[in-house]
Amino acid sequence: MGGAKKKVPLRMCLGCRERKDKRELVRVVRSPEGEIHIDPSGKRPGRGAYVCPDKACLAKAIKTKALERSLAGAISEEVRQKLLEEVLG
Repeated sequence: MGGAKKKVPLRMCLGCRERKDKRELVRVVRSPEGEIHIDPSGKRPGRGAYVCPDKACLAKAIKTKALERSLAGAISEEVRQKLLEEVLG
């Protein structure tokens, strides 16, 4: 009587480019209004991108502009700092 295991979606970190369980990663979302936030619930509407909860991965994703490409929009310095603080905090 083995119940069906729920398949866990995999996502790629924009920093280290490793595929990991979606729940291990931090979702960064650009809302329909254009605001960029960390999405702890993973359910906010908008364009999402995933990164490891690690300063090095987030810094690399920002430096290589992978986060900007994935979210289809520029990221201001103010938002960059806020994202770094939220990922570390």
